[in-house]
Amino acid sequence: MSKETFEFQAETKQLLNLMIHSIYTNHEIFLRELISNASDAIDKLHFESLTNSDLLAGESDFSIYLIPDEKSHTLSISDNGIGMNKEELINNIGTIAKSGTKAFLEKMLQAKTDNSPVSGKELIGQFGVGFYSAFMVANKITILTKKAGEKTAYKWESAGDGSYSIEECEKDTRGTTIVLTLDDTFYGDKAEENFLDKNLLSHLVKKYSDYVRYPIKMNFTIQETPKDADGKEIADAPKVEKTEVRTLNTMQPLWTRNKSDIKTEEYEEFYKNLFHDYEAPMKVMHNKVEGTIEYTSLLFFPAHAPYNLYHSDYEPGLQLYSRHVFIMDKCKDLLPEYLRFVKGLVDSPDFSLNISRELLQQSRELKTIGRNLEKSILKMLERTMKNDRPAYEKFWAEYGKSLKIGVYNNIYGDKAVTEKLQELLLFATSFEDKGLVSLKEYVERMPATQKVIYYATGKDRDAINNLPQMELIRDKGLGVLYLLDNVDEFAIESLREYNGKKFQSISRGDLQLDDVESEEVKKETADITKENESLIKDMKEVLKGKVSDIKVSNRLKSSAVCLVADEHGPSFAMEQVFAEANNPMFKAQRILELNPHHALFARLQQLHDLGKDEPQFQDYCSLLYDQALLIEGIMPDNPAHMAKLIASLMAK
Repeated sequence: MSKETFEFQAETKQLLNLMIHSIYTNHEIFLRELISNASDAIDKLHFESLTNSDLLAGESDFSIYLIPDEKSHTLSISDNGIGMNKEELINNIGTIAKSGTKAFLEKMLQAKTDNSPVSGKELIGQFGVGFYSAFMVANKITILTKKAGEKTAYKWESAGDGSYSIEECEKDTRGTTIVLTLDDTFYGDKAEENFLDKNLLSHLVKKYSDYVRYPIKMNFTIQETPKDADGKEIADAPKVEKTEVRTLNTMQPLWTRNKSDIKTEEYEEFYKNLFHDYEAPMKVMHNKVEGTIEYTSLLFFPAHAPYNLYHSDYEPGLQLYSRHVFIMDKCKDLLPEYLRFVKGLVDSPDFSLNISRELLQQSRELKTIGRNLEKSILKMLERTMKNDRPAYEKFWAEYGKSLKIGVYNNIYGDKAVTEKLQELLLFATSFEDKGLVSLKEYVERMPATQKVIYYATGKDRDAINNLPQMELIRDKGLGVLYLLDNVDEFAIESLREYNGKKFQSISRGDLQLDDVESEEVKKETADITKENESLIKDMKEVLKGKVSDIKVSNRLKSSAVCLVADEHGPSFAMEQVFAEANNPMFKAQRILELNPHHALFARLQQLHDLGKDEPQFQDYCSLLYDQALLIEGIMPDNPAHMAKLIASLMAK
């Protein structure tokens, strides 16, 4: 095959340009990324060989080699993993397929604009575009690769100038060798960072890749005094040079050690290296369980939720090992969906090395371990909430949405899990201290006369505080839970009640103020309704098809009008969530409530006395309805018509 030249994908060109001309100073991170890629390539071959041993071709000793060459100014990273064919070179190297690329580029550009002290290690590790970090130190990169089980090897080459070439080449063994032709600022005695210095390379491997499970090797030239037949050094004999192969990493699995002997820093470095994160984890859980089923688990909560945690392209799951041997990445069957943010691994001698994914899904051992892990995590969160509230609130800020999704998704599941999850929920409230409260804490603060748990939905605190329905609730000294996430109301609805007290939206159905509202107020509302039966009937006629009912309100004070949803259907917030999901069939039944003590109500009565066909009466009805929609954050059906009516009335 003759040499072919290809253009990089547009976003890849942007990324390469930023890498080559970046302001970041932490160039050393490229080595960690390339070693991690080499380790992943060996993992893939190991996994494939479980069902196709011919891929190994008799070579089952895996290793990664670092080869610095002073003469050619090159640093090579070589592995005997799965390798790549031509198609994979184009797809994996010429194109960035990850959905996070755009966010990565935006953050890098923002960092350059702000002159932020970002090291590069942070963003590169966070977004997983590690191969391209090599262009921070190399002015040319050559890849020599041969896929396991295939006969043809390929050479990929690029100077980071927007294009790359591919051609067939000679390579005896499977795997990939990446050759970095270093920029002249990164080698030699005068370089601040000499990436051909074997001592520096050894230090970087120890720092970043000590727990990589395959030996990372490098040749060292040593001076040795010759020895005689008895093994004694020969006096005055000139020393001879000898090549010694050294393994630079320990490879001892961290999770096999006694956790009392492991330092916090070791857990943190292990996590960073294994999951390519730049921050230490928020929480570490290391447990060894012995009994009917034996296993060791090492779980981590990342410091921050991944940007795509709730996207379909996010791949959750724990790594699976059997007797310290890797058998599966991202096993989704160990933890429930709501714990998808947890990273880590499980190692059990009860797993078979050649077990298939289909059989694993039916594994009794796996299900038992999964249940145990879920219980352990929930118990740990319960303890943290009780004993270290600031730490729990930090966790909640990142992953609270996941627990609420767990409540909603478990509506027909294990009741015991739901009971535990509901105790872990936190909410912003209308209480003056503005702190987060649990459901238990809310109930403890309820007045004796309050029989339901009030809640309100909105995009933020201010939006809820400005709802007209909040005035009466506040005046009566009642607290309201603020539901600010789309999933919140679905979770609350699935719970239905807490500690015998039902949940009640302040914008849905009857407020159930029977126990805190005087008999006089209720009688007054009933009398006004009866006196204005004709007015309400004619307003319904004007707004036919838009509202299901019109009522005299007992929940308004200074506002003229509000819109509430029927308690037996979806709420307005639910309707909007469904609409955003392209499922507009779920519509809230809209009920318009009027404040009989507002001046506009008296004006309505005057206009109605002129006749139900009076144009101004109909205009007022339409405007009040549109106003109620806007208060709820819903766009009126015809904003232009609304603006025209307002202008017309203002001109009179």
